[in-house]
Amino acid sequence: MRMLYKYTINTEQENFYNITAKVRAALETSGVESGTALVFCPHTTAGITINENADGDVVRDMLLGLNKAFPDRAEFHHAEGNSHAHLKASCIGCFVSLIVENSSLVLGRWQGIYFCEFDGPREREFFVKIIAEK
Repeated sequence: MRMLYKYTINTEQENFYNITAKVRAALETSGVESGTALVFCPHTTAGITINENADGDVVRDMLLGLNKAFPDRAEFHHAEGNSHAHLKASCIGCFVSLIVENSSLVLGRWQGIYFCEFDGPREREFFVKIIAEK
């Protein structure tokens, strides 16, 4: 059994947006007790990650670190002027895969799932695919 859920998110700026509740809602709707949840971002200047959701300073520090590692540079050639966003998205990645057990996502106590916007504001999409264990 496989189920695909599509979500739209309106981002305001470069930021990490906690989407854990939406992924949990997809799992609940699916009725799957054991399997896998795949969260995918189909954009080249955004990504998906799992990280701490208890202290907002973690997101702030991650953005600071990414901006220092991938600053906007005058020597970039990409006409849209967002090469730094492409670099950040490639570093973070476009998906995460999670274990589903007892109808719950297997996440650490402080972990959350984030949609990472590096080129906002934009209207974005992400997908959640729930795959039941056979």
